Amino acid sequence: MSPDLTRLPLRGKKDSFHVVVESPRGSTVKLKYEPELGIFTVGRPLTQGLRYPFDWGFIPSTKGPDGDPLDALVYWDLATWPGVVIPCRPLGVLLVDEKKKRGKGRERNDRLLMVPVAALRAEHLRNHEDLSRRERDELQHFFLTVVAFTDKDARILGWKGPAEAEKLILEHQLG
Repeated sequence: MSPDLTRLPLRGKKDSFHVVVESPRGSTVKLKYEPELGIFTVGRPLTQGLRYPFDWGFIPSTKGPDGDPLDALVYWDLATWPGVVIPCRPLGVLLVDEKKKRGKGRERNDRLLMVPVAALRAEHLRNHEDLSRRERDELQHFFLTVVAFTDKDARILGWKGPAEAEKLILEHQLG
């Protein structure tokens, strides 16, 4: 049986964090890794006309408030494949809350913005604010639109920088 990708080491080389790709850039379906089966399944199709602008996945060896590994968007100009592990550094975190999966109330489901350490064309990026205001707004719009026909009722709470992103990762690291 293949290894459980949710339990891979949190860190890579050069103080990077691992990101496991679920849905690659350009994908029109949300893929979800199923650790019990060791495979990727179709979570849901995206709304017509939408596709992932960048590779989408999770930080292994973490568990967010929603019970899943922390979500991560890999900002770079290439697409990979489901199951690829990319050593990345954080640019920031988009703070999001949504309706709880179970029960009443709301829970945080933040999206980490990561950049691969191998992304030489992006080595000048150090912070989410290095992206244009328009690009940050488009990412926020994407994350709201991609769940528009679900019952998640997502809300954007703002952006935080790379130090807060790293703190979030370490706070949600599995024991």
